[in-house]
Amino acid sequence: MIQNKRKKIASLLLSSALMAGILAGCTSKEETTSGGTKSKEKEPEKVTFLIDNQTQLDGINAIIDAFEKKTNIKVEIETRPGGSEGDNIIKTRLATGDMNDLVWNNSGSQLQALNPEQNFVDLSKEPFMENIMDGFKEAVTANGKVFGIPGTPTNAGGWLYNKKVYAELGLTVPKTWDELMANNEKIKQAGKTAVIATYKDTWTSQVIVLADNYNVLAESPNFAADFTANKAKISTTPAALRSFEKLADVNKKGYLNKDFLSTGYDAGLKMLADGTGVHYPMITFALANLAATSPDKMQDIGFFPQPSDSADKNGLTVWMPAGIFINKNSEHIDAAKKFLEFYVSQEGTDLYTAKIKPTGPVAIKGIKLSGDVYQAVQDMLPYFESGNTAPALEFLSPVKGPNLEQITTQVGSGISSAKEGAKLYDKDVEKQAKQLGLEGW
Repeated sequence: MIQNKRKKIASLLLSSALMAGILAGCTSKEETTSGGTKSKEKEPEKVTFLIDNQTQLDGINAIIDAFEKKTNIKVEIETRPGGSEGDNIIKTRLATGDMNDLVWNNSGSQLQALNPEQNFVDLSKEPFMENIMDGFKEAVTANGKVFGIPGTPTNAGGWLYNKKVYAELGLTVPKTWDELMANNEKIKQAGKTAVIATYKDTWTSQVIVLADNYNVLAESPNFAADFTANKAKISTTPAALRSFEKLADVNKKGYLNKDFLSTGYDAGLKMLADGTGVHYPMITFALANLAATSPDKMQDIGFFPQPSDSADKNGLTVWMPAGIFINKNSEHIDAAKKFLEFYVSQEGTDLYTAKIKPTGPVAIKGIKLSGDVYQAVQDMLPYFESGNTAPALEFLSPVKGPNLEQITTQVGSGISSAKEGAKLYDKDVEKQAKQLGLEGW
């Protein structure tokens, strides 16, 4: 009897000791210090980051690795599909409260569709936001509140050109549209294609129109707001109509390659690199494609903004990068803010650009890019340093008609006049604005 009681007591004591050990292991790790005392090592805080599977992760992972070493915060990436499938995943997760702490999403009109004021943390008063370029802030602002940081460097729309051919023909970078057309005439007379058109890939036909937005705003500063509110039309606003006229001009004067309707984007890049074509109206993300196919020609490729009609009004139309946003319902908002602060620092930028060569300047003031960036990117820097930049229209207005590339192909091919194309686009825009339920439509 006594023996049985002793066995039960011993069994209870052993169970209690095991339970205490298990509970102690669950709460913290213990390590013996050099002095023989025991210290508790805090488990790292974890921040989750939802990002699309089409984004290059090398630069982002380099930032994360360094951040984790500097802090007791772990950043865990989860990938999602791109395109409309990925957009639907974001909307669903926000609606169900199942969103990650950090969210990668396009800036501009696509951000506005997510109701940022309801779903994301306002970063307006964070000290690190003071250095973010105003143009990018505009693209991630709703009701006066700023919601994101730039996830990548910017891109710009304008004219890639072959510097080697320019030197051979004694040409200088044009400051006006007339000067550009004069250069085109000299190139044509020399037996080369003055303006590369690759309308087999119809999206490329939009660039001359879209890259003109700096010039549109220089003439009509309120155009983006008036356009969104249905107070201004492309076809009846001279500065906006001029963008379509420029597209029509290069075809009308015979400056395009003869097979422009059957020439694709990749072939256009090869023409530029080889110097058989001298100008290519394009967005600078193309530099990465050029570097992959013609790495030995990159120093021959320069860039200039689409010229205006006046030499004293020259500036750059910028494609703003995707942004990184903090879920308003995150339980790790302070840790997420620390990550964003590091991401936009000089150290963070250096880590990113060491892995992925930028195809445009960063949207962060005071950040220096390394000296080995592409020549075309160096050509853009003065415009950023002087502040002579403006976002493309799609980053200032939620209105972009779905048929623009078909309409610009018609205008660029001479099938439709500039005025006809502008009127077609006004109708295209009207349908979309009504679908979005915008006021004034």
